[in-house]
Amino acid sequence: MDIIALDKFWQLINEKLQGWLESGIKHLPNFIVAILLAMIFGLIAKYVGRVVQKVLHRTLESEQIADLLASIIKVLVLIAGLFIALEFLGLTGTVTSLLAGAGIIGLALGFAFQDMAENLIAGIAMGIRKPFQIGDVVEADDVFGTVRTINLRNTLVETFFGQIEVVPNKILFRNILTNYSTTGVRRIEVPVGISYADDPEKAAEVIVEAINACDFVIKQDETAVFAKEFADSSINLLVWFWIDYPGQTGFMKARHTAVVEIKKALEKADILIPFPIRTLDFGAKGGEKLNAMLSEKKSDGSEQSSASTNEKYGEPDTSSGSDTANGDSEGEN
Repeated sequence: MDIIALDKFWQLINEKLQGWLESGIKHLPNFIVAILLAMIFGLIAKYVGRVVQKVLHRTLESEQIADLLASIIKVLVLIAGLFIALEFLGLTGTVTSLLAGAGIIGLALGFAFQDMAENLIAGIAMGIRKPFQIGDVVEADDVFGTVRTINLRNTLVETFFGQIEVVPNKILFRNILTNYSTTGVRRIEVPVGISYADDPEKAAEVIVEAINACDFVIKQDETAVFAKEFADSSINLLVWFWIDYPGQTGFMKARHTAVVEIKKALEKADILIPFPIRTLDFGAKGGEKLNAMLSEKKSDGSEQSSASTNEKYGEPDTSSGSDTANGDSEGEN
């Protein structure tokens, strides 16, 4: 019985091996074609990756983003070749199942590393869209400075205080981003106040002339002064002018020079830049100042003091005094 069972076992194995061998010989041309296709697509992917990488290096500022996109394209070409090769072997369904499982695993990892994936996707999107370049002055969500490096997950920004801030790309991608270097110009606004006794139109002419005399001012026909409001001690004006930005004369230097020149021009034109003055008015309906009240109080106090002194030190009735003295004298006699 054992010998018969063993013979049946070896016979079954022999049939399986013979069937596999016949199937392998039958599909041998398909195997050869699949291997050749895989090799060809491998060479194609390598060549396409190099070409795409060179093009992206010229197009994108970040080399990391360019390399990543080139690698993604290379992998896609390889996957396409793999599917075509497996089509000859009849294993497309198996590979599809494996890819579906890999997709589920990738989805789980995406949720686990959501923040990292979001920064990565934002970095790729900004690398393609290019809202800013290295050297641009940008501002977004309390970040204000010059872009130094653009990476896949973050961007390095040098602030005007000399620090390097590592900014996640999702912050620059989500929030409102202001790029001060795109247009190459920037408007500066300088507030200034003049006294109520001076003419705002004359002050505007004096200020415009002084500002346009500065060599860093561009678009001089757009230099303007506008009256803003009636303040407590002055009429407030707004001075607008344009400069190249970034340029040889920086924003802070240009604004400093403008303030100095405005002050000099107004002083030369005898136009007062007032400072706050406080006047105390003690009248219920206004118009009664402190010095007037003190003078009035002092005058009333002097009259009352004089009357009181006369009452205290007044002269006695001399006639009645004399009669009394004479009567006393007669009585004694």
